[in-house]
Amino acid sequence: MRQKRKKPRSRYHHGNLRAALIDVARRLIVERGPHGFSLVEAATLAGVSPAAPYRHFANRDALLACVALSGYERFAKELTVAWRDGQPDPYTAFMRMGEVYFSFAQYERASYIAMFEAGLAGDEIEGLKEAGDQAFATLTTAAKALGGTMPDGQPISPELMGAHIWAMSHGMASLFSTPRKGMDSPGAGDPKFLFASGMAIYLKGLGISP
Repeated sequence: MRQKRKKPRSRYHHGNLRAALIDVARRLIVERGPHGFSLVEAATLAGVSPAAPYRHFANRDALLACVALSGYERFAKELTVAWRDGQPDPYTAFMRMGEVYFSFAQYERASYIAMFEAGLAGDEIEGLKEAGDQAFATLTTAAKALGGTMPDGQPISPELMGAHIWAMSHGMASLFSTPRKGMDSPGAGDPKFLFASGMAIYLKGLGISP
């Protein structure tokens, strides 16, 4: 009598499928970039059938959005902790936020790439825009506190100042978060020092000093 063939066991626990796919996606994002893999590839590496991911994610962008969303939430929390209500003074607290920005870009590469390089439409993904706005709001809070130390007559809003700070922080973090040819030369300098000196020059132009 022919025995029935047993179906091969899946290598994941049903309750952990979502987490397993996110872990695989984070690895693939760093290795190949946000658009260098498919949902089917992520399923294969997670040890499940090609159809299994669709129980949790409509497409690859939905998976990327999940990585980005959790990244924004952690990013906002870390910036808030670094700001520490502007203690011991707004200038010092702000510079501390800059260090957190660099650390996040370096050690949370998958999240950082998904957040800023995946080209996700925040308005089309539930919660993504709000999470990004929360992170930016922390910088705006810092800008308002720093703005309170500016001389009278400076025509710049906290929102614009926050945008300037975000742009400079993001540019330097993106430039130095991964090794690039020539960036290890003595002339390039330490990225945290470049950020601190660049911000010092920018803030001095607004009349803000330590």
